[in-house]
Amino acid sequence: MFESLAEKLQKTFGDLRKKGRLTESDVNDALRQIKLVLLEADVNFKVVREFVGRVKERAIGSEILESLNAVQQVVKIVNEELIALLGGQEQRLAISPTAPTTIMMVGLQGGGKTTSCAKLASMLRKSGHHPMLVAADVYRPAAIKQLQVVGEQVGVPVFSMGDRQDPVQIARSAIAAAKEGGCDIIIVDTAGRLHVDAPLMEELRRVKGVLSPHEILLVVDAMTGQDAVNVAQQFNDQLGITGFVLTKLDGDTRGGAALSIRSVTGLPIKFAGVGEKLDALEAFYPERMASRILGMGDILSLIERAEQNLDQKKAEELERKLRQDQLDFQDYLEQLQQLKKMGPLDQIMGMIPGMGALKGKVPQVNEKHTARMEAMILSMTIQERRHPEILNGSRRRRIAKGSGTTVQDVNALIANFMEVRKAMKGLAAFATGHGGKKGKMPRLPFM
Repeated sequence: MFESLAEKLQKTFGDLRKKGRLTESDVNDALRQIKLVLLEADVNFKVVREFVGRVKERAIGSEILESLNAVQQVVKIVNEELIALLGGQEQRLAISPTAPTTIMMVGLQGGGKTTSCAKLASMLRKSGHHPMLVAADVYRPAAIKQLQVVGEQVGVPVFSMGDRQDPVQIARSAIAAAKEGGCDIIIVDTAGRLHVDAPLMEELRRVKGVLSPHEILLVVDAMTGQDAVNVAQQFNDQLGITGFVLTKLDGDTRGGAALSIRSVTGLPIKFAGVGEKLDALEAFYPERMASRILGMGDILSLIERAEQNLDQKKAEELERKLRQDQLDFQDYLEQLQQLKKMGPLDQIMGMIPGMGALKGKVPQVNEKHTARMEAMILSMTIQERRHPEILNGSRRRRIAKGSGTTVQDVNALIANFMEVRKAMKGLAAFATGHGGKKGKMPRLPFM
């Protein structure tokens, strides 16, 4: 996400760092470049003008330009203003003290509204809530069936009255069903249109009148750029929304919608869709997102993703093997498979400080390489995985043939594995020698 924007901003700051002490002219040149970068990223021109103006007002001053760390000061100012542009602080869902909390999901067709309903329900279920999905889109063919399918996949009940009922009656009945079924949150998948029209808004206002929703979340496709901002303004003017769910943020290399929508509407982005899988929804943290854009990483999100996807028992068993120097290829395979659960490797790299700039430049860190490694390990017998020392020349040739790779690839995998085992053995010894306790070893998968 924001790949193009991030690369260009980081290049601008890299050019600044080469200058050492800064002059007012240096800062002005950098700000002109930032302005162009933001406009190319499809950020609203008024938002760009105000953003650059605030940065310039803070950055051009004797206390900044005459300091020894002027570049760091300018980057700090840009980071702070970027956080403010994205909303300042995370805005959580409004959860009612009296169940059920009602959430209306609204938006145009094709924006990912139905899938986002399931993703949000899955997130809420994992956090201890008992959500229920409500099929109130009675117009789009297969909309109800789609919601039922994704609801079953995330383990959340779906309330439906078919496609011949008035959505208002569906909403009214859903509240009663939620209370009877012990559901504390209902998420209503409302109808969309190809564009905003009067009949759609009138129906949504009627549904709103019945639900008295605690949240009205507008689902917008981040890749539509300024169109997303225009749609947001129309929905807010006619319906009164409370926040946004940005979908396809993982596919938007520019980021214009995310950087414009909060500033133009004054409403928060609450969630971001970062993939197609039903667990690929994240709470939107402005500070973390700004950090990713500027190449500073996002360690907190990385840790949270690891905690959600990694098997704690397997991690503890791995730690024991590391301490006893018993790591084998079966462990290696399991770690690779757990790494895949955390999402695309380029997203993971972007969360590690300093690693974002290496994407595409480090051959070891890409999806194809990981797939080849997995294929080679799967071509080994269980005995070979458990006892790598028996991998002689004939076995390596068989593994290469079975995995569609070369003997050189297999040799490289084994050499890499031995280096990892040696490094992890040293890390385990270091942790033990410095008072390390069980549970303190690194829990992230390795390559």
